[in-house]
Amino acid sequence: MAPIIAQSRARDHGGGLDAAVSHYGGARRDWIDLSTGINPVPYPLPTFTAGDWRDLPDQAAQTHLLSAARHFWRVPDRADILAAPGLSAVIAKIPALRAPGHVRITPPTYNEHEAAFTAAGWQVDDTPAPVRVLVHPNNPDGRLWQPADLAPELTIIDESFCDVLPEKSLIAAAENHLVLKSFGKFWGLAGLRLGFAVGPPALIAALAEMLGPWPVSGPALRTGATALEDPDWAASTRARLVQDANRLDTAMTAKGAQVAGGTTLFRLYQVDDAAAWQERLARRQIWSRIFPYSQTLLRLGLPHPDAFPRVEAALL
Repeated sequence: MAPIIAQSRARDHGGGLDAAVSHYGGARRDWIDLSTGINPVPYPLPTFTAGDWRDLPDQAAQTHLLSAARHFWRVPDRADILAAPGLSAVIAKIPALRAPGHVRITPPTYNEHEAAFTAAGWQVDDTPAPVRVLVHPNNPDGRLWQPADLAPELTIIDESFCDVLPEKSLIAAAENHLVLKSFGKFWGLAGLRLGFAVGPPALIAALAEMLGPWPVSGPALRTGATALEDPDWAASTRARLVQDANRLDTAMTAKGAQVAGGTTLFRLYQVDDAAAWQERLARRQIWSRIFPYSQTLLRLGLPHPDAFPRVEAALL
């Protein structure tokens, strides 16, 4: 049976577990999805009120969330912050902040940025430009950027995976550039659809106008504020992710893979034949990530601690 190759999609992403189940069989609940970089041990949901579901989100709840986010990420005083219904909603709007021009995006990286700028009529390549996109740490190789890498006029700094390395954050640049924060990755609640943009007040106001009123649901407002005010959970989660990433590296390198990068939310490996590795794991109902630009790179998210024995057994 031929493996499912990510190249078949115009913009490849992790996920697609339903297609894997249809192709290889079994029930969805029996699969371990390692194709994304989402924390497999999510933040525990708070207790919701009836009003969280019934009422339009009020200003107090939005202010509470933004205050918690500002404190957690140490947002500069001269930068504003916007909560959005998932980071993808912000990424799609960013190109409209300026008239189409030239933007620098260095591959390989998260491909939604290029797709958004291209759709808006921008020239996209990896040559010096007044506008730049940096995914920090980069997806999929975990590359970290420096302040010297910022573009002269505007840089979009996507820190979707930076909560595992808060000391490396470029949030100080948000007074002049846009810093994007994902909630779903580190807190393991991607289905909540919550993301943030931090940057100069004029840019944040323009993005807010594009998103319209009440962009974030009541349950997301409550969950986000509760989680961002829980630094102990964040600290213990970072420590666990380091241990689990090391455990996965040990299992993979024992089978001949080489660590090629990543973060503690996902690991990138160099293997002899990525498609063959994906198929071999899929036959054990474990879904992984391969890339259209490489035949030898395989990316794995971290298993839930309870699922590690099964992943390790599949590698034997």
